[in-house]
Amino acid sequence: MRIKLLLIIFFGGGILIAARLFYWQVLHADGLATAAEQQHWVSFEIPAKRGEILAQDSFPLVANQESFLLFASLTDLEASPTQIAAQIAPYLLTDQEKQVEDKQAVLLPKENLLKQRLQRQDLVWVPLEHKISLATKKALEALAIAGLGFEEEQTRSYPEASGAAHLLGFVGADVNGRDKGYFGLEGYYDLELRGRAGVMRREKDASGKPILVGEVDQEPQKDGRVLVTTIDRTVQFLLEEKLKAGLAKYGAAGGSIVVMDPRSGAILGMASLPSYDPAKFGEFDKQLYPNPAIAAGYEPGSTFKTLVMAAALDAGAVKPETRCDRCAGPRRIAEYSIETFDGQYYPDTTMTAVIEHSDNVGMIFTAEKLGLDKTYAYLQKFGLGQATGIDLEEETVPELRPKNDWRLIDLATASFGQGVAVTPLQMVRAVGAIANGGLLVQPYVVDRVVSEKGNEVIKHSAPQRVIKKTTAQVLTEMMVNAADKAWFARLKPKGFRIAGKSGTAQIPVAGHYDEGRTIGSYIGFAPADDPQFIMLIVLNDPTSSEWGANTAAPLWMEIAQELFVYYGLMPG
Repeated sequence: MRIKLLLIIFFGGGILIAARLFYWQVLHADGLATAAEQQHWVSFEIPAKRGEILAQDSFPLVANQESFLLFASLTDLEASPTQIAAQIAPYLLTDQEKQVEDKQAVLLPKENLLKQRLQRQDLVWVPLEHKISLATKKALEALAIAGLGFEEEQTRSYPEASGAAHLLGFVGADVNGRDKGYFGLEGYYDLELRGRAGVMRREKDASGKPILVGEVDQEPQKDGRVLVTTIDRTVQFLLEEKLKAGLAKYGAAGGSIVVMDPRSGAILGMASLPSYDPAKFGEFDKQLYPNPAIAAGYEPGSTFKTLVMAAALDAGAVKPETRCDRCAGPRRIAEYSIETFDGQYYPDTTMTAVIEHSDNVGMIFTAEKLGLDKTYAYLQKFGLGQATGIDLEEETVPELRPKNDWRLIDLATASFGQGVAVTPLQMVRAVGAIANGGLLVQPYVVDRVVSEKGNEVIKHSAPQRVIKKTTAQVLTEMMVNAADKAWFARLKPKGFRIAGKSGTAQIPVAGHYDEGRTIGSYIGFAPADDPQFIMLIVLNDPTSSEWGANTAAPLWMEIAQELFVYYGLMPG
């Protein structure tokens, strides 16, 4: 019995020992290996160079500028954390902080943060400040503080200053303090631009210092890819300068301009004001970061008439010569009375004249001929209620209300561009289908991506037919006629056929329209027979005149004149 008992004890003990060994060597092997590695190795991250963003001509819109990481080797510090923090804090203030009159109000928090980092007991190496300039580095080196060191980093620089800020976005920091792109191209292509950081591992001694003759294991960094965009720097500069002058001239609170190649969808320029400086984004209101051209919905007003008329022509509901038999006066729908914008009415008017006079009553007649089902279907085909697919991060999509929620009054108001919302880019894309012979394209900003493997051309969705080519041609002629007969026709560049339409919409506020505030716009493409560009101008709350024909339209003609010269287009 004693022998059997001993055997049971030894056998049971063996099983327990084997189980424990299995736990440590198999189940917990990864954890032990990690702990052993942390005890014997110290790792340093090798930052990857972020990819540049280039204009159409390969000139950098966003480049990299040399900067430095300030760090402390805690085991090499000779002065106290309090002394070091007080010495270096004044050199690490931002430009905005340096302008504060009460210097102690910004210095004390900075000193306290630095002191906390310098007092860490669980680390031998701590970062103190990222992206300091070369001048600041030299000033800190002159202090000769033992234990401080520097590692090279990159800071984003903008050769065109704040130009194209909404297109580009900016680089901030994520929750771990690493560079991350936000908004615009920086946000949308963040993974391609950031690359992959490398790692250098070195053996360390018991005190945590690297062993000079120890093993070194290095995984090289992979630099970010370069983006080559469709942005024409000359066009972009022109749009921004003209928009700035236009806002001042017409007393507008803000505005956007989009210029696109209607055949390909390439964005040639996109400007919005007010804007911000991406190099100093932290000093600006966060509400300025989203790009209004793709993130702000608005009611398009009479520019929308081009889409409804195109749909009615394409479906055969009307012809250019079809006459309106309900256009002699205001239209009464339920409890609503709808009038023309100027109080003038055109009995027995044609569809061509409806577009020419921007006749609200005539457009209601057109939409009723087409019917709700077909109107709604065509609006969807034109891309309403859907993302354009542009390669910018913050695109938003105004909702196209479900068809079942529409009443007769909704069909009526939609016919002249109220009660529906679009973004400026959605409007450019939709009317661009008319300029492109009935084909709807996907707008894009990046043409190709460049890496060590070479060029990679970005593929885009195939164009979708919205209306017949013949319909697009007929509607183009109606828009040409509207531009030729408008009061601002005298401002039109001589000898050029321009297809365009102005628009004015009241601004909805808390369930009703503010009659004292409007959004003025003008959309058009040229030359009408072979469109090289389509351009939309949207002015928010202009005070010189409430009408888009008096504000956005003259500005459109002014910019178009310079685009004709720039592109070397000759009068027809």
